Amino acid sequence: MTSSWDGIPYITIGEHYHQRFGGKVYKIPVSVVDDCPNRRGLKGMQTCVFCDVWGSAARTETMVLPLREQIEKVQGLLHRKYKPRHYLVYFQAYTNTFTKVSALRANFETALSYDFVKGLVIGTRPDCLSPAVMQLWQEFHEHSFVAVELGVQSFDDGQLAFMRRGHTARESLAAIEKISKNTSVDLGIHLIFGNPGETDEQMIETAKICNDLPITNVKLHNLHVLKNTPLEEMYKQGLFTPVELETYARRVRLFLEHLSPRLAVHRLAAYSSRWEELIAPRWTSDKMGSHQKILMALKKEGGYQGRLWNGSGAEEIQQKIKLQNRLVAKSSSPRSSTNSSTDTRQII
Repeated sequence: MTSSWDGIPYITIGEHYHQRFGGKVYKIPVSVVDDCPNRRGLKGMQTCVFCDVWGSAARTETMVLPLREQIEKVQGLLHRKYKPRHYLVYFQAYTNTFTKVSALRANFETALSYDFVKGLVIGTRPDCLSPAVMQLWQEFHEHSFVAVELGVQSFDDGQLAFMRRGHTARESLAAIEKISKNTSVDLGIHLIFGNPGETDEQMIETAKICNDLPITNVKLHNLHVLKNTPLEEMYKQGLFTPVELETYARRVRLFLEHLSPRLAVHRLAAYSSRWEELIAPRWTSDKMGSHQKILMALKKEGGYQGRLWNGSGAEEIQQKIKLQNRLVAKSSSPRSSTNSSTDTRQII
């Protein structure tokens, strides 16, 4: 069955949170840790191949500033330009559970002390979860909102080894089950496409694995080369070739078409906010261009999220996506749809 789409042919994370908060939600990225198990050498590695000195932090993040100053700085920028009502403080860089629970509690309390902050988003690894950390998440989730973004990256052990993640696919699955059993937080996973040896069939299998997991959302990245990373050396030595945009777009299409419509999608590709540090592929610096290329790949094939998913009929899925697009169109305005030239706007 084919269809023609005027809007977005997948369930966005914006729609997922719109149902929770009744409006658009903006992320305030902050940085409070500068370490992880890999960098400490605890996993037999030195660092993931793609990780730079910023630990995946947004351009606006800096640990030089106290947490309150980080929050107020970014919120001020967003408020002046977009005047949003809802914010989530995003603990993004490095591994945010690789610290003392007392420090986590203090940071969470600081973030939630602002009336405009409606909840927390915490980025972490599958191998950095303690009972005390999960208990803390649940405690805050019971009176606020807590989302966890787990850096799974791949369900293929060979690709995890290439990325020097220091954990296995089995550990990721166990971590997801552990979080699901011990908390009711909003759980999502990060996936990286574009690894050596990756196939179209693997994209389909990855979607099927996601469909069976107790998660609510996924965030997609393409493996890209930044300065001062192990991947830079591999790239220079000819040991790594970044995926072409056309190939990446096809694989994302396959992933989405087999992905259950109950799962929201954060984004379709990585975006390098520090473009001067990007080495390859250059299309990673063109956020809108790469996004449109993937959408074109979907629309060209009449594709949309869940088209090849076996869980329900196509009409039900189409209606859900069309409803989402009507809500987006209704709530959009020239002001809110303006593209930002900086990385301060963290829209989800």
